[in-house]
Amino acid sequence: MAAIEKEQVITNYTGKLYSRLFGYMKPYMSKFIIALIMVLVVSAISLYEPMLIARAIDTYISGYSRPYAVTVDSLAQTQYQGQYLTKEFDFDYDQVSIGKYAQMFYHEDEYYFITDLDHDQSAEVQLLANDALPVVSKTAGGIVIQGASQTYSARKLDKEDMRILRNMDYIGVIKVAITYVVIMLVMTVCNISQTWILQSTGQNIIYNIRNQIFEHIHTLPLRFFDTHPVGQIVTRVTNDVESLNHMYANVAVSLIRNVIMIIGYGVVMFMLNVRMALVGLILLPFVVATTYAFTKMSRSIYRKIRTKVSALNTFLSEHISGMKLIQIFAREQAKYDQFARATDDLYRSRRKELMVYAVFRPLMNFTANLAMAIILYRGAHSVLEGVLSVGTLYVFTSYIRSFFEPIQALTEQFSTMQNAFASAEKIFTLLDEKNTIVEKADPVILDEVKGNIEFRNVWFAYENEDYVLRDVSFTIKPGEKVAFVGATGAGKSSILNLIGRYYDIQKGEILIDGVNIKNLSTKQIRGAIGQVQQDVFVFTGNIRDNIRLLNTDITEEKIVSSAIAVNASHFIDNLPGKYDEPVTERGSTLSAGQRQLLSFARTLAIDPAILVMDEATANIDTETEQLIQDALKTMMEGRTTIMVAHRLSTIQHADKIIVIHKGKIRESGTHQELLKKDGIYKKLYELQLYSK
Repeated sequence: MAAIEKEQVITNYTGKLYSRLFGYMKPYMSKFIIALIMVLVVSAISLYEPMLIARAIDTYISGYSRPYAVTVDSLAQTQYQGQYLTKEFDFDYDQVSIGKYAQMFYHEDEYYFITDLDHDQSAEVQLLANDALPVVSKTAGGIVIQGASQTYSARKLDKEDMRILRNMDYIGVIKVAITYVVIMLVMTVCNISQTWILQSTGQNIIYNIRNQIFEHIHTLPLRFFDTHPVGQIVTRVTNDVESLNHMYANVAVSLIRNVIMIIGYGVVMFMLNVRMALVGLILLPFVVATTYAFTKMSRSIYRKIRTKVSALNTFLSEHISGMKLIQIFAREQAKYDQFARATDDLYRSRRKELMVYAVFRPLMNFTANLAMAIILYRGAHSVLEGVLSVGTLYVFTSYIRSFFEPIQALTEQFSTMQNAFASAEKIFTLLDEKNTIVEKADPVILDEVKGNIEFRNVWFAYENEDYVLRDVSFTIKPGEKVAFVGATGAGKSSILNLIGRYYDIQKGEILIDGVNIKNLSTKQIRGAIGQVQQDVFVFTGNIRDNIRLLNTDITEEKIVSSAIAVNASHFIDNLPGKYDEPVTERGSTLSAGQRQLLSFARTLAIDPAILVMDEATANIDTETEQLIQDALKTMMEGRTTIMVAHRLSTIQHADKIIVIHKGKIRESGTHQELLKKDGIYKKLYELQLYSK
């Protein structure tokens, strides 16, 4: 429940969302511009393609009705029965050499040809051919039609005649086909290029964002990880970043393309025929209203889905990590029921998303088909009336079919962007988390960390004024071995965390070698401290990598010598792969004692000036503990050593033992001195002694 509440806070992001998203695009703007140019080329070709086909239909395929002009040899496109003919002229304005025309027309599945026409006669025959043809008589070889003031005799054409007379149309169709293939090749090349550019650029951007997030996570203080579930953070780096990938790779430029296509289709349709354009766009207000409603609903649903996905990932991360505990207490069914409720919640949100799409997409298809039907109905009437060509009707049917596609794509892209924006809000909220452990711009760099540690009146609380440490003061000299003991929750481990400045104190001072740690380099402080904790984390990899931890300064010899020094080599040498032996996450293939020995080797390998051990031998059996006692003496030699232990037998050799009770120092001294005081330490010692 806490995870879900946190997610709801994240969605209330109020930063500069759009400018920050655009900022990731800036280094790649040249590539985006190139992709945009290619998209514009593809858009122009998409607009030109139907017009090219319409030209083939009107000029060449249905172009038999265009008149022929009798011309000279040099201007002719074909020769028929001793006359040179061409169609490449403007019938209304051109003056041809001879001034004679010829006309072909179609009647009852046959083609006919009339010659020796003047300008006016040719125009009249065209009108007669496009209207109900007034046939006077018809024979096997021809037909006679009635004009306004005279009759015209037309000869029936056979296949050879048609081949000669329509040769120029065949050539025209071939030219159109070649042009079509060329522009399709150009479109294909542009599509491939812009897809590659956008996808690769999108991946580069996502690569940078993912690295930035991961790097930023490493800078955050431990307090952040105390209050944020691991699954939620993993969702930021994976699912939410992938949502941005879709936006950068698929939407950013395509959005512009679809806007251009919508405007282009509308403008061209109005240029071709205003009346037909108005008829075709009569459903546009309905489309706009539906699109607006879809965008609004999808945005709300996407935000809920992102929140629920993050909550589910958090649940999975936590419960898979704790699977052993679940099985120990036989809570499998209860946890399954809890998971089922969480996944059912996400399932219902996904169903809402599917329902919105299930309604919107078919509705847009139906609207497009309805607009097509309207265009065909009105267009067919116009063609039959002779006020619209077949090619122009084809352009309108093609444009209307295509007009609604970018609208639908645009709407879905808006939804994708809303999804990306919801993810971006969460990502930027994470990136806006500040490191409360602020290092000075010019920190003090010690020539050498000697290990003198001093607490002066330190007050510390994890939350508000619920103090874990109260006015704590002590000094640890270089090379001194100091142990902290006390009941659980007394504040022992908090002291160790404060020395490495993983948290900042509210009052007082902490000094290392006489310098306030707030003035020192955090990297130098932590690099000088070697920590061995009770809960040892082992990374997936091999033994060598878990000792080195990607520190290339640690040589192979150092790895081996460190393992030998802490007696970890006893079990490593018995492994099949020795230092190359694979280990799984959390070191499940190793025993608790082996993991602890591995952590000793890991710590010794960095040769720290300060050694911190938090219940370091708690998980070590008696035999293994005996093995590392000598190793501990070697590790502590010449180093400031701070130990926290419940087993008092392991810290009796300490130079000083400090007893913490309820956040305050109650006693301090050696083992023997504290026993003589007959105080808290003696009671703890006797309690452990008599409980054996």
